[in-house]
Amino acid sequence: MIIVDGNPPTRPQILQAVREAAAKPGGLCALFWWSKVNVDEELLDAAGPNLKAVCTMSSGLDKLDLDAIRKRGILIGNTLHVLDDSVANVAVGLVLSATRRFHEGRRIIESGVWVLGGSTDSPQWLLGHDLAGSTVGIVGFGGVGSAIANKLRAFDVGRIVYSGRTDKPNARELGAERVPLADLLRESDIVVAACPYSPETHMMFNADAFKQMKKEATFVNVGRGLLVDQDALISALKTGEIFAAGLDVMTPEPLPPDHPLLKLPNAVVIPHMGSATYRTRETMAVLTAQNILAALNGEPMPCQVK
Repeated sequence: MIIVDGNPPTRPQILQAVREAAAKPGGLCALFWWSKVNVDEELLDAAGPNLKAVCTMSSGLDKLDLDAIRKRGILIGNTLHVLDDSVANVAVGLVLSATRRFHEGRRIIESGVWVLGGSTDSPQWLLGHDLAGSTVGIVGFGGVGSAIANKLRAFDVGRIVYSGRTDKPNARELGAERVPLADLLRESDIVVAACPYSPETHMMFNADAFKQMKKEATFVNVGRGLLVDQDALISALKTGEIFAAGLDVMTPEPLPPDHPLLKLPNAVVIPHMGSATYRTRETMAVLTAQNILAALNGEPMPCQVK
């Protein structure tokens, strides 16, 4: 395992550290990965021929060049399902915050506009949307998506739908129904993106997708920033094409403090903190270490990417 000083370490720093480790007796045997830097051909070349495993302290694999790693016979490990519950909690928090206009309400307090007896004392002021009786559409019904569905049932939602290539075995017990994506977008009051990023899902939530959604709909993304055409989302929020959005992921990360998303009253934006709990991160770190030890000992990884 390599630890590079820096906050965060840059790609040149990481490459240098990898080369130095590979040059030592015995070479570099494994990478414990927690970085926004891509593990690609260049980095694998720097790691040398003794590299046996790349284990990422994450569920997603979008920072790993899987083909490049596999063709060298290197094992891959991740922390699938460890963070399902914590990410699902954040998704539910974003749903509540966006549908009930928490961020907009806070901005109103800070601006000094909240005045009793004025326009802010109207029974129609700052109204949001109820979860009870609503239709929730979840795009990506894996571990995170299933956990989101399970938690939202406690809010008495009327219907849960999801999109995907195949029926999910746990969907029936969660009361969820698989529908085409176009139907999900058209019928849902809340659309949650919880799918992994891939070339197939690249900017799947684009201008056309937002046009298909209800004007009262709230969009939440806890998957990856590149699932969304961000300019199209900003336009949809500004024009009222959709009601609100809640984002834990965005492009780029970190988001510049003057970014247009941060100026919208109907966008709740938090800094990619879905798995950020003490217990979840500790469990992720331990599992990553266990994956590495198993690989180096010639044993099956607890969580190996097949």
